[in-house]
Amino acid sequence: MTDFFEMPDGRRIAYRLAEGAASGKHAPTIVFLPGYMSDMAGSKATALFDWAQANGHACLLLDYSGCGESDGDFADGTLSRWRDEVLALIAAKLDGPVVLVGSSMGGWLMLLVGLALGERLVGMVGIAAAPDFSDWGYSAEQKAILEAGRTVLEDNLYGPEPTPTYTTFWADAQAQRLLGAPIAIDCPVTLLHGQRDADVPWETSLRLADRLDSAKVLVQLVKDGDHRLSRAEDVARLLAIVGQHLLGA
Repeated sequence: MTDFFEMPDGRRIAYRLAEGAASGKHAPTIVFLPGYMSDMAGSKATALFDWAQANGHACLLLDYSGCGESDGDFADGTLSRWRDEVLALIAAKLDGPVVLVGSSMGGWLMLLVGLALGERLVGMVGIAAAPDFSDWGYSAEQKAILEAGRTVLEDNLYGPEPTPTYTTFWADAQAQRLLGAPIAIDCPVTLLHGQRDADVPWETSLRLADRLDSAKVLVQLVKDGDHRLSRAEDVARLLAIVGQHLLGA
């Protein structure tokens, strides 16, 4: 069942919350952060939510504004805006510790949310995490187009419509880059990445592992894995990793 949370400006954010009654009052809540132009109806989000419900774990899914069932225009979306939506939902709906799971762009957002959560953050799982993709993911020509205030359109491997990057998103993302300095996150982290990822180089997870302050960082490379890591064996691996983080929290 989808519920809606109202932000201060009135826009409604769609979310689903599994209460996790069997987990205990202070057990962590899993929060899944989807990728760019993705939503909580995706296969990994759905599998994680169903697994959490079946095993008595608390789990929060959401659609960023402009995505899925949430209010708003995707063209207005930025990392800062979506980070604030996630943090508002966590503050309003969750008690206790949090384990963040971020896919692709959601892996970048995971870091920004995690930095703001402080001691409430007890674990992170990145799936093809893509921090700083506004920098390494665009050519000089595309950056010039964005700097001029125009939209970049790219072929979409996952749907019929081209993927847009709006100048508002790109400018905000450039200000949120993290890989150029140490990242003050000290919880256990697992970074899962396919070595056949055509969108986010798997070396990005190695760079991120190096930048995180935490000494408890594990990188798992899937030699034949693609960007989405949504095959049955990939999802099973993800669920096992999340389960380990919950046990260790």
